[in-house]
Amino acid sequence: MNTKETVLNILADLTGSDVSNSMDENLFETGLLDSMGTVQLLLQLQTELGIIAPVSEFERSEWDTPNKIIAKVGAMQ
Repeated sequence: MNTKETVLNILADLTGSDVSNSMDENLFETGLLDSMGTVQLLLQLQTELGIIAPVSEFERSEWDTPNKIIAKVGAMQ
């Protein structure tokens, strides 16, 4: 499974929604992701992809769409 598929699967688990058709939709504005979901997202990325992204360094504007999350994860791998 590639990074994009893994991220989309994690987001689907966390949000209960398939976000693959709304890759540039702001997950916070739509209410699909909140601060608790963010922590869970970062933990899942660490578990499944080995990405270490401390919450203290989390910049919401850099992680607010599926495309941005995939790009961020890709840059950290």
